[in-house]
Amino acid sequence: MADRPARAAIVTGASRGIGLAIAQALVQRGDRVCITGRNLEPLAEAAAELGTDQVIYVAGKAHDQAHQDEAIAKTLDAFGRIDYLVNNVGTNPVFGPVLDLTSDVARKIIDINVVSAFEWTQRVHRAFMGANGGAIVNVASVAGLRPAPGIGLYGLSKAALIYLTEQLAVELGPSIRVNAVAPAVVKTKFAQALYEGREEEVAKHYPLGRLGVPEDVGSAVAFLLSDGASWITGQTLVLDGGALKTGGVG
Repeated sequence: MADRPARAAIVTGASRGIGLAIAQALVQRGDRVCITGRNLEPLAEAAAELGTDQVIYVAGKAHDQAHQDEAIAKTLDAFGRIDYLVNNVGTNPVFGPVLDLTSDVARKIIDINVVSAFEWTQRVHRAFMGANGGAIVNVASVAGLRPAPGIGLYGLSKAALIYLTEQLAVELGPSIRVNAVAPAVVKTKFAQALYEGREEEVAKHYPLGRLGVPEDVGSAVAFLLSDGASWITGQTLVLDGGALKTGGVG
């Protein structure tokens, strides 16, 4: 892709796991990337791993509007453009039946997983994409596609994110494409409780015989943020090793 113009992306929640793998996939093809996360030290380590000549980092809470504005301003200052946005940040601080949870927990999950994606998109649109076009990918989950015992509010938030993806795809076309990915269990610290100590047992429910790894999601997101996906919008790409086809997730 030597003749491909350098493009710039913001990837939220990218100090480790899926977000870092997405940033890595973009950097490897020549894109410039701003990664965000709550804590400065892990972000600095991730940026060093990715290559600091192509990467900047901005620490802060993804649902903090001042942080969003700072990251967008610094990306424009460093790279002069924001072609891509990946709303990857997410939280799921509880496990159990939905009605056992507090309304404060419900608000926190929805605020971080859904409202922040709306806010990032709105701000990036106003700052650059509205006039110049671009592409957005929201990182959802298979939990947003069917009931997910134990993580119901997380699933609810991801279902809302999938709906937001579809709505924005309709509203922002033709110059901006909006898609989502919906991974099943991916081997990250975030999902560790879902497979730790029983990975082989869990993987038996996946026709491809293994759990996902962050690079599986990174390469899929990079594709959706490429010219090769220029006729794809409003879609949710399921990344589950075939598990939903056998009822093996949830």
